[in-house]
Amino acid sequence: DSSNEENLSMLREHEEDSDVLIECRDVYKSFGEKHILRGVNFKIRHGEAVGIIGPSGTGKSTILKIIAGLLAPDKGEVYIRGRLRNGLISDEEISGLRIGLVFQSAALFDSLTVRENVGFLLYEKSSMPEDQIAELVTETLAAVGLKGVEDRLPSELSGGMKKRVALARSIIFDTTYDAIEPESQKYAGLDPIASTVVEDLIRSVHFNGEDAVGKPGKIASYVVVTHQHSTIRRAVDRLLFLYEGKVVWHGMTHEFTSSTNPIVQQFASGSLDGPIKY
Repeated sequence: DSSNEENLSMLREHEEDSDVLIECRDVYKSFGEKHILRGVNFKIRHGEAVGIIGPSGTGKSTILKIIAGLLAPDKGEVYIRGRLRNGLISDEEISGLRIGLVFQSAALFDSLTVRENVGFLLYEKSSMPEDQIAELVTETLAAVGLKGVEDRLPSELSGGMKKRVALARSIIFDTTYDAIEPESQKYAGLDPIASTVVEDLIRSVHFNGEDAVGKPGKIASYVVVTHQHSTIRRAVDRLLFLYEGKVVWHGMTHEFTSSTNPIVQQFASGSLDGPIKY
C-alpha cells in the first residue's frame, strides 16, 4: 500500500545519505555589497575525491572555508556527518572527524623548522612525548615523499617541497581524515612536472591509494579547488562546477569535456565566446 511505499522510499533515502560527509543546503555568503555564494547545494560522500571548479571569483575558496569552519554562511545550512554546523564550531565537537585545509600559500611558519611546522599542533595541544612527535613527523614526511628535511627552514625549501610539508602537516594525526581540502590555486608557481607530482601525491594519500612509502593513505575523502585541467584529469573523480555563486553542473570527471552545458563547454575549451565574461 501507499504507506509501505512511503516507508521504503524513506529507508532508501536514509541509506543513500548514510555515507554523506558534507552537505551544503542553499548556502549564501556576501562580503559587503559583493554577493559571492547565491544558494549553493551539494553533497560529498565518504571515499569521494571531488573537484570544485569554475571561473575566478565564483566562491570556490569561500565554500571551502565555510565547510572548514573558518567562515560562517549568511544563510543556509552546512552539515558535517549529518550534524548542523552552527557558525565556527570545532571539528573536535564531531566525534571521530578531522578536516584538514591546505592553504594556497602553504602557510608555513617561517621561523620554525620543517619538523616544528609539521608537528605544530601536536607540540602545542597533545600530551605526546616530543621524541614520539618527532618520529611521527619523520614518518609523515616520508609518506609525502620528503626525507631528511626535518631541520630545514621553509626558506630553504622549493615551492613544491613547501606544498608537501603543508600536506604532511594536514595529515599528521594518526586518525584517518574524513576530508582534506587543498585550497584554490594550490599549484600556483609550480611547473607542469611539479604540479603532476603534487597531483599524484594527493591521490597517494587517499585511503584508496598508497603513500610514498607504500602504506595505505590516511584521507577518506578530499576536495580540491582548482583551475587546472591536469588536476581535473589526475586528482579527482567527480566535479562540481561553480558559476555566479551556484553549482550549475556536476558530474564525473570523464563527463566534463562532453558536457552540453554552454558554461562548462566554454570553460573546458578556454574560448572567449560564451556566457562567461571577464
